[in-house]
Amino acid sequence: MPRVVFLGPPGAGKGTQAKSLAKDLGIPHLSTGDLLREAVREKTSLGEEADVYIRAGRLVPDALVLRILKERLARPDAQPGALFDGYPRNLAQARELTGFAPVDRVISFVIPEPILLERLTQRWNCPKCGTLYNLATRPPKQTGVCDLDGTTLVQRSDDRIDAVRMRLLVYAEQTAPLLEHYRMLGILTPIDATGTPEQVGHRIRTALEHAP
Repeated sequence: MPRVVFLGPPGAGKGTQAKSLAKDLGIPHLSTGDLLREAVREKTSLGEEADVYIRAGRLVPDALVLRILKERLARPDAQPGALFDGYPRNLAQARELTGFAPVDRVISFVIPEPILLERLTQRWNCPKCGTLYNLATRPPKQTGVCDLDGTTLVQRSDDRIDAVRMRLLVYAEQTAPLLEHYRMLGILTPIDATGTPEQVGHRIRTALEHAP
C-alpha cells in the first residue's frame, strides 16, 4: 500500500478527496492540522508543547510538527501506508519526510485561481456545530442560518478576498520548488481538480492505478 501526498492550494478539495480515498484504501488520512488538534485534545506531551504556540497565536515549529507526525506514523494502522493531506508544505519538510517515510506518489491538484477565489470567498460556517457551507455550491436553506441548529453563520477572516489572495500567493511561492522536487523524482502526477467531487475522485484513482 502506498504513501501518497496530496498537494494543492487552499480550496482545491484535498481534504474531501483525502478522506474518501484513505477510507477506500484502508490507510490513515494524515492532515497536520488534525494531528495537532488531536495531540492537544488528548494532552500528550507533544500536544502540550504545541498548545503553547497555538495559544500564543504562533505557528507550531516544523521540528515539533515532524515529531508529532513521526509518532502518528509509528502506530500499527499507518504501517501499510498513509495519505498526507497538505504536508509537506515546503522543500525542507519534503526532505525530512523522505528520511523516515519515503513517498510513493504525489498528486498535485491543478485548478484555476478564479475558481479557487469563488470557492473560498463563498465559504461560511456555523460557529456552533462547525458545518461548512458554500454560497455558490452548497448554500444553507435559509440565508445566513445553519440548517442544523439555526445559528447565524460567520465567515472566517482568512476566507475574505484579500486574505485568500495572500494565502494563494504564499502557497505558490512555497510550493513551486516542492513540485519541481517531486517532478524530478518522477513521482508527481498533476490532476484536474475542477468538476464534481466524484469526477475529481475518479481522476485521482485512475492516476494511482496507472502510476509506475
